[in-house]
Amino acid sequence: MLKTLEIENIAVIEKAEVEFSNGLNVLTGETGAGKSIVVDSINAILGERTSRELVRHGAENAYVSAYFEDVNNEVNKKLEELGYPVDEDNSVVLSRKISSLGKSQCRINGKSASVTILKELGGLLVNIHGQHDSQALLNPELQYNYIDMLSKDESYLANYKAFFKKLLSIRRALKSLTMSENDKDRELELLEYQIKELEEADIKIGERESLTKRRELIQKSESIAKALNIALGALNGDDESDGVSSVLANVQKQLMHFNECRQASDILENVSDGLELFRDKLEELSDNLSFDESELEEIEERLDLLYRFSHKYGNTEEEMLAFLDDARKRANAIIYSDEELERLNAEYDKVFGETVRLAEELSNHRKELAKEFEKEVKEELTFLDMPKLEFVVRFEKGNLSSNGFDKIEFLISTNVGEPPKPMAKIASGGELSRIMLAIKNILSYNDIIGTLIFDEIDTGVSGSASDKIGLKLKSVSQNTQVICVTHSAQIASKADDHFLIQKEFTSNSTYTKVSLLDFEGRKRELARIMGGAVITDTLLKSAEELLTN
Repeated sequence: MLKTLEIENIAVIEKAEVEFSNGLNVLTGETGAGKSIVVDSINAILGERTSRELVRHGAENAYVSAYFEDVNNEVNKKLEELGYPVDEDNSVVLSRKISSLGKSQCRINGKSASVTILKELGGLLVNIHGQHDSQALLNPELQYNYIDMLSKDESYLANYKAFFKKLLSIRRALKSLTMSENDKDRELELLEYQIKELEEADIKIGERESLTKRRELIQKSESIAKALNIALGALNGDDESDGVSSVLANVQKQLMHFNECRQASDILENVSDGLELFRDKLEELSDNLSFDESELEEIEERLDLLYRFSHKYGNTEEEMLAFLDDARKRANAIIYSDEELERLNAEYDKVFGETVRLAEELSNHRKELAKEFEKEVKEELTFLDMPKLEFVVRFEKGNLSSNGFDKIEFLISTNVGEPPKPMAKIASGGELSRIMLAIKNILSYNDIIGTLIFDEIDTGVSGSASDKIGLKLKSVSQNTQVICVTHSAQIASKADDHFLIQKEFTSNSTYTKVSLLDFEGRKRELARIMGGAVITDTLLKSAEELLTN
């Protein structure tokens, strides 16, 4: 869920920090106070398109940061997939800086990200539903998702997807085998050249690293040899002077004759033994430095070949050898294409039949879910003062795709006696908001998204309908965090946390302030919503009744 939102220099908001609660969070304020700016800021942090016009006048940059806690496994999987760190406490921090020149800098858990990646991750964290933001609900190509979310048995879709993926793999293999004879000859000639080149190279795993280390050693060998010779000379001495080893041995021999010096003699003996080990190591290093003059040239040639191959066959030796193995298989497939074609056709028919069978099972399962879904949506809409609205899930059979062959579309009828029509064509803004709320309430136990934002869901409704929308929002918030921008006192009264968005003026500037209201503050704000500029005792009493009931 969204725990903390920080905003700096976004439109008329100079600086604001909002701490949201787990349940129902409501934002209210006068028209034009800046409620939409808070939603725009959240949109920005979710990777939606922004404009430099969003940057506060006179500021160089605008900045938004959002801290999410208790994120689900799907979010963590996506972070790992995208290459971003996963915090042990299941938290995520998104930030975005927007310059007055229109450029953006995005970060996920402190690591740079593109706007596209931010949007991909943001879609798993927050779902914003506004009066004109209903693409998923209105798009027939996505409506199957709502049905699948109701399923408590994921095996129907998982089994189908596995076979459909296998079907596509066989189809690609068949397509590669049905090329013309000239194409086969050209493909085989290239594969044979690649196989010959890789086989002759006799690539070994880890050799590039080993050769690089050997090259570095050879390149440093002169300096190393000089240092080793100095060390060995100091130990062994020369014609003119004794070495350290000889001097210490003589001293130790002299000391050992005296009992008083026995301890010192023993220490020197240990030192002499250590020097012997030191000499052995120096001589070993010196022996390893010996190399043929042509060795460095051979190493350079080999590394150059591996570098060129890395651009053709894969970055690592493992990838190059995998390419070789795949090339051999593809060459054999062309050489024995007739036999392979017959085998693949037989396998394709078998897998296709099983895929169709699983698609029918999935479709039948969805139809059972859809019956219950229609009933539950109808009950929800009746509660939301839309008892005459009919909601129907229409199934049509299409081509096999990664999600089955179902073409699912939501239909509604808003008047008795009228046939159901596609929701995208006839639903008004107010109707669409309530339908979305009804569906979200049904799916709230299954929806993986931790935060739902409803922007002016009360548009086009009033009275008891507003009160019931408030009750539904409260119900949804028991399982999913809800943030709601509203003009309805009935909805605002149901909030766990109520934020007031208000403008403040100075002689030169206009500012928007976000404040968490206490009980008295909520009373005055509800009274303002109900009565306008003049807040009477009667309005305050009515507001208190809303809050305490």
